[in-house]
Amino acid sequence: MNQEMLDKVRNENGFIAALDQSGGSSPKALKLYGIDESEYSGDDEMFDLIHGMRSRICTSDSFNGDRVLGAILFEMTMDREIAGQPSASYLWNEKRVVPFLKVDKGLADEENDAQVMKSMPDLDALLDRANAANVFGTKMRSVIKAANAAGVDAVVDQQFEVGQQILAKGLMPIIEPEVDIHSATKSAAEVLLKAAILRNLDDIADGQQIMLKLTLPEEDGFYDEIVAHPKVLKVVALSGGYSREEANERLSRQPGMIASFSRALTEGLSAQQSDEEFDAMLDASIGGIAAASAT
Repeated sequence: MNQEMLDKVRNENGFIAALDQSGGSSPKALKLYGIDESEYSGDDEMFDLIHGMRSRICTSDSFNGDRVLGAILFEMTMDREIAGQPSASYLWNEKRVVPFLKVDKGLADEENDAQVMKSMPDLDALLDRANAANVFGTKMRSVIKAANAAGVDAVVDQQFEVGQQILAKGLMPIIEPEVDIHSATKSAAEVLLKAAILRNLDDIADGQQIMLKLTLPEEDGFYDEIVAHPKVLKVVALSGGYSREEANERLSRQPGMIASFSRALTEGLSAQQSDEEFDAMLDASIGGIAAASAT
């Protein structure tokens, strides 16, 4: 594990930019960016446009390690270049932004009000490629739809099991058991989730740490015990469908949690903007998210 990157994540202020939309979420991300599905044909063109959007964000003067701790990349982004360098190397060498890689292959069908991750038989090979590409850590997402103990435990147990596999490869796992913000039992689900996380943290070896990416909770300071846990490097928050304004407002009331926003980060950015307009909007977005993360 890169010690310089580890020190930055542990000690510096800022947030983690989630630039990891995959095939399923890319059309929506492009539409919000002002590019309609009628303007491209097939996955290759779609991913070229998505990479263009991500490159424009990463190369902007507004995007640097002063306020952005890290960035989560999609596998195809890791395999491509930004400004003539491999994406992860560009982020670290030029921007001092710590690169992470989304490693999950999507969600399995809903069971017990939750969706665990699809199996990842090729994960070891992907982790080897991530190490070779100068990636610091990984991220993987599951979803909890309701306060169902069986579903919550299945999600968290799987996340930590895979997390151990990632730790064994010398990478830092970001474990993301998302609670659906529209759940009618969101608060109760969060109680079950916290208990399952604390139980699984007991199985992490002394001296090792993981990261967690959690939905902004209903109760302020709800995850304080996890934020302070010696086996947790950082707790980051997902925006989960909240507007940037609401996500920032909720985050500002969670001591020690920082943002890892995706749609809330890119809200208001458009392919039609001039570079000056784009940079100004991104600068304002990054400034607001960084300020909310500093509480």
